[in-house]
Amino acid sequence: MPATPPPPRDSEAKLQHILLHAAQTFAEEGFEGTSMRDISRVTGVSLSGLYYYFESKQKLLYLIQYNTFTFVLARLQARLETAHDPVARLRILVQNHIEYFLSHPSEMKVLAHEEDALDPPLRDEMATIKRRYYALAREIFDKVAPDGLATGIQPRVAVLSLFGMMNWVYKWHNPDFDPGAEELTNAIVGIFLNGVLEEKGTLLATGSRARTAG
Repeated sequence: MPATPPPPRDSEAKLQHILLHAAQTFAEEGFEGTSMRDISRVTGVSLSGLYYYFESKQKLLYLIQYNTFTFVLARLQARLETAHDPVARLRILVQNHIEYFLSHPSEMKVLAHEEDALDPPLRDEMATIKRRYYALAREIFDKVAPDGLATGIQPRVAVLSLFGMMNWVYKWHNPDFDPGAEELTNAIVGIFLNGVLEEKGTLLATGSRARTAG
């Protein structure tokens, strides 16, 4: 294994150093399978130094999740300020999400696999932030499809399905031959819109019936 780089001296930089290496360790070993001594070893920070920043492993996991969601949400809100076209805003939502998690796969894995590892009230605080993110995504989506969706699709189902597409990318994306964030965004937005908008849904359904009849 490569030697652990020495932690920076600056307090905020050291915190980010710990969060980065802790996320990688949680992603590889799981939250339950990782001890604070493990985090101390991979970060090069003493146990007493870790406890200066976090009173528990739970708080460490919380900060990884909190920092991730608040950064993604804040950057999305900033990018949306100058965008008014509904589809363009949807594309910004997707690309913002994809760009971050392609460059932070460990954080994405931790969010996906350790969602229920937090105990209240930390879990409740994270749920509040997630609801804000979902609410913004729902607002964006409602402007894209004001005239209704394909038969049988509810807006909540559509938006959560979009998050499912985006969140699953870390499981299969290989940077050696899979597309980068921009091309991947185009593909996800195209698949999503053509599958849920009423007119496209009708065309797909008609094509399916035509093939069956043939």
